[in-house]
Amino acid sequence: MTLAPRALCSTAQAAWRENFLLSGRDVARWFPGHMAKGLKKMKSSLKLVDCIIEVHDARIPLSGRNPLFQETLGLKPHLLVLNKMDLADLTEQQKIMQRLEGEGLKNVIFTNCLKDENVKQIIPMVTELMGSSPRYHRGEVSERPLMFLLDTPGVLAPRIESVETGLKLALCGTVLDHLVGEETMADYLLFTLNRHQRFGYVQHYGLGSACDSIERVLKSVAVKLGKTQKVKVLTGTGDVNVVQPDYPAAARDFLHTFRRGLLGPVMLDLDILRGHPPAETVP
Repeated sequence: MTLAPRALCSTAQAAWRENFLLSGRDVARWFPGHMAKGLKKMKSSLKLVDCIIEVHDARIPLSGRNPLFQETLGLKPHLLVLNKMDLADLTEQQKIMQRLEGEGLKNVIFTNCLKDENVKQIIPMVTELMGSSPRYHRGEVSERPLMFLLDTPGVLAPRIESVETGLKLALCGTVLDHLVGEETMADYLLFTLNRHQRFGYVQHYGLGSACDSIERVLKSVAVKLGKTQKVKVLTGTGDVNVVQPDYPAAARDFLHTFRRGLLGPVMLDLDILRGHPPAETVP
């Protein structure tokens, strides 16, 4: 482990970390260069459509949304679909809607595509939006079928405003884990869960209590899963093989468990909704 853990492991009333140390993180390296090309191609494609359907993760309704769509808000009907609502803590849904409306987004649908929740609302809403606004490219409007969907690859903003936003996007699976570092992501996830008082990981992994030390949590996870690795240690009598917890394997399981919703619903943008300052600091 290269992370500097805290020794704090106690109950839910503990004084959890208020800041997450992010020095030396270059968020620009986390996002592939081909996304800039994809954005350019998408922008040209937008000229052919009459309504824009933007799909974003419901766990980060405010963070990491592509500014390209903001530029088109005043030109064409725009529907924001916040998917994976089953994985998101929507206790503050009213505040989410208010924030989005303040950004000019009045048409928002929360969906769970795996269980077809609210998905059937999309086409009727798109039809209504198009019917109540000027029609673009009338000569090219589809008749068979009446509605034609132009899909585009998922692309992120060319510039991520902060490392913390990058970490949120990474937790939601928009970036390859190894580019960010699985143990770094696991530590930020633990920091977020504790800060938001979401202690589902304690019960899931059978921990004695909530803990603010990622090293201790991953060690417990590795032991529970039977994930160990042999490491050579140099001693005065030569190399000795020592069995240690497989921290990377434990971090991967921690992340996958979160993404499957097994740690309970989580709202990664909760601090923004509550007006709290960013958690990142650079020592």
